[in-house]
Amino acid sequence: MSSLTSGYFDEMFRGDPDPWSFRSSWYERRKRGLILASLPRGRFSSGYEPACANGETSAELAGRVDSLLCSDFSVEALALARPRLAGLENVRLARHCLPADWPQERFDLIVLGELGYYLAPGDWANLCQCAAASLEPGGVLVACHWRHPIEGCALAGDAVHEYLARALRTAAKISHVERDFRLELWFDEDAA
Repeated sequence: MSSLTSGYFDEMFRGDPDPWSFRSSWYERRKRGLILASLPRGRFSSGYEPACANGETSAELAGRVDSLLCSDFSVEALALARPRLAGLENVRLARHCLPADWPQERFDLIVLGELGYYLAPGDWANLCQCAAASLEPGGVLVACHWRHPIEGCALAGDAVHEYLARALRTAAKISHVERDFRLELWFDEDAA
């Protein structure tokens, strides 16, 4: 099974500027709140949020990160994120086709939200290695994924997180598992 293409997501965002109801869904607002509340410190110097979609989570992360890079490979998603993030001088937007375009930077916060299952298993394994390699010592990697099978996707959320644990060579330090989603954080407790 191959990774889904940018055309899949472009079409989705053209049909609905908020296809997963990031703005209106209690589930999505609560999940964002849990992600932010679970961060082990109040401030980060450099962050990366791939698959930023329409920028809802990005806007909230921007208040906690000095320099935040947000990316998506959907042109339509980035067009929606730009006005949402306008005026936030600490936020940069970029179009990245992952894992090939993973940035050659280091970050002390990486947020992988609802991303892993859209990639083929080999691509996701490669992305996990990229994330592990670009995480600063003492950095925090956050992953949050839907736990149920998604049509057209080879992996569900639990498997996505197993790949991350292998790449990071450790179990998550924080693990919040519900029927619908899994939220986990990897970090060095002594450095956080």
